[in-house]
Order: sequence, then C-alpha cells, then structure tokens
Amino acid sequence: MANFILRKAEPNDVPDILRLIKELAKFEEMEEKVLLTEKDLLEDGFGDHPFYHCLVAEVPKEQSSEGYTVMAFAMYYFTYDPWIGKLLYLEDFFVMQEFRGLGIGSQILKVLSETAVKTRCSSMHFIVAENNTKSIEFYKRRGAADLSSEEGWRLYEIEKEDLLKMTSK
Repeated sequence: MANFILRKAEPNDVPDILRLIKELAKFEEMEEKVLLTEKDLLEDGFGDHPFYHCLVAEVPKEQSSEGYTVMAFAMYYFTYDPWIGKLLYLEDFFVMQEFRGLGIGSQILKVLSETAVKTRCSSMHFIVAENNTKSIEFYKRRGAADLSSEEGWRLYEIEKEDLLKMTSK
C-alpha cells in the first residue's frame, strides 16, 4: 500500500482536479472534450450548494510525480431514482498511471462505499468506457453489475444547444 492521504477536496485543489480530469480525458482519447475551467470547478463544487463532491489522494512531496502530490481523485454527487431512492453517482475516478496497483483506487472506492452507506443510498452508479477493461474488471471484482447488458439501459444526452432550442419554443 502506498503512503498517501485520502481527503475531501478543498478549493486550493481545483488546479490539480482539473489536471487529473484532463489526464483521464487523454487516457480515454477525449482530451478535446474537456471544456471546464478552474473557475467552473471552483464555483460548482465549493459554493453554498455544491453540484459535486470530490475526494483527492495525496502523496508526500518525496513520492510525488513531476512535482504533483495530488495523484488521484473521485468526483461524485447524490441523485434520486424513483424506483430505488437515493444513489451515489460516481462521475469520475482516476489514479495517475504510476500510482496504480498500490491500493489507492481500492481505498477511494471503500470511502465512497462508506459514504453511500452512511447517507442511506441504495447503490452507487457509474459508467465505464467499453474499452477500459482494467477498470471494468476492477469494479466487477467488487460486485459491480453491468446494467447496460443486464437491464438494457442506454445513456442519452441532450446538448446545451438543443436545450436552448427547446426553451425557445
């Protein structure tokens, strides 16, 4: 197990959170899709009514990679399903490549599970890219079920441009 601290993100972590979001997007070959700024993350996650919560994992300076001590994050929020009630939705979860396999991801998932149980959530939901087989196996080893194949759900999106069109009708 690596020597690290897992803690709730603070406003001064925003640059590192955005860096890790961009690293994850690069890993998923979707780097150009990241439109968020540090200002967005700060306003949306650290105001009176945050839209998301975030955990970060941090290593001591002597173990840092390229000068970065924050080397993992998990962004989540709570939502509600009319069939089963409260859910913890894990939006993004990323551990820098050189820190994988050291138990950091497992500890993050454990803390998220504790949070879900403590807040009386019925489950934790998330999506994983089909080609990310290592993550899929990581989650399956911990009891995750693939709802897209088991229940036949499909993920849809209505982009902002289309939302605006609907509001002007």
